[in-house]
Amino acid sequence: MTNPSDPPDKGRSPSPPDNDDLPQGHYRLRLYVAGQTAKSRTAIANLRRLCDTHLPDCHSIEVIDLLENPAAAANDQILAVPTLVRRLPPPIKRIIGTLADTERVLMGLELRKETS
Repeated sequence: MTNPSDPPDKGRSPSPPDNDDLPQGHYRLRLYVAGQTAKSRTAIANLRRLCDTHLPDCHSIEVIDLLENPAAAANDQILAVPTLVRRLPPPIKRIIGTLADTERVLMGLELRKETS
């Protein structure tokens, strides 16, 4: 049951549509977490560090807490948390985990090519 005084998107920061007028090369990232667990806090810190280092001034991060907004999981087909979703640039990419392996995350976001 919802409380009528709660904002309609509690647990989710407002996000502009994915097709708005963003500069070329801008990354729109959503990180789905479940509460303030150690894994959630680690994933948030790792994502911010990674973006500050590898995507300065060309990224936006939206953190969505599924404990506060469980319906949000359906939008990006979230099955596990934490999960990072790259909304822009296309195609959509998903990375599950705390984002501790920087090289894996960079390859998943297509910021770095896989080396053989």
